Amino acid sequence: MKNLLSKLMQESRKNASNGRIADYIPELGKANPTDFSVSVVTMDGEITQAGDTNTSFTMQSVSKLFSLALALELLGPQVVFLKVGMDPTSEPFNSILKLEISDSHKPMNPMINAGAIAVVSILPFETSREKFEAVLNLIRKMAANADINVDEKVYLSEKLTGDRNRALAYFMKSTGEVSGEVEHHLDAYFRQCSITVTTKDLAVMGATLAANGVCPLNRERVLSPLTCRTLRAMMITCGMYNGSGEFALRVGIPAKSGVSGGILATVAERMGIGVWGPSLDEKGNSIAGIDFLEKLTKELELKSI
Repeated sequence: MKNLLSKLMQESRKNASNGRIADYIPELGKANPTDFSVSVVTMDGEITQAGDTNTSFTMQSVSKLFSLALALELLGPQVVFLKVGMDPTSEPFNSILKLEISDSHKPMNPMINAGAIAVVSILPFETSREKFEAVLNLIRKMAANADINVDEKVYLSEKLTGDRNRALAYFMKSTGEVSGEVEHHLDAYFRQCSITVTTKDLAVMGATLAANGVCPLNRERVLSPLTCRTLRAMMITCGMYNGSGEFALRVGIPAKSGVSGGILATVAERMGIGVWGPSLDEKGNSIAGIDFLEKLTKELELKSI
């Protein structure tokens, strides 16, 4: 496995020159576009890695999985999906178009920015700090890593430049989809996007989803099987922004991306995969990461079902 990961990683890294860094968030713009790392964690807890595995990065939209997981665990799917839809979108992840033209004004799914903000808004905690800390604690348990924390510079950078997210949140406030203090919800959202991980952390979290909520490193149950099945379904249909359909055809396993270049992938009852390459395609997904996952799924004959 080590030799395979190294071989495929070197092949995929060459694609980085075809993309660009997410420099609209100033701190993310400082990344090296040729950095690349991959990690795989199997159901017996074996960890295999290659590349720049000591380099950490922020979760960005990958964190949406875990605010959704927390809402599903605390409130149940019926409550959550009254607030946010389940359907893929053809629009970019930060688009306001569907919110405005749909009759319900409900976000299409929890994996786009509007949907994730709506999910954060219903987490049953009084303050933004409590909302964020609940998501952070879940992520630490999923990854079996109590040292996971926030990159304060990225958090402040996102908060200062997050006008599009504010527009989405205040529009939903105007239509009744979001209630309470909008800035409190946004603060928790900006913080969760700024949680810092490595590809090993992503792979462990992916393996925990693959094992229906039991972390393979310490055998602790973190999520219910129902929540894990819901998350995997949401990943396969909506996890790669408006590139989810193409990804499903090319790669075919549940995955969630973020604009820092991270991708968390999971294969039920087999493994979790973490990939990071900060050079992105036009839809906000890691170019090298997608290429690597396509190659790996073919080599290992990985399937989503």
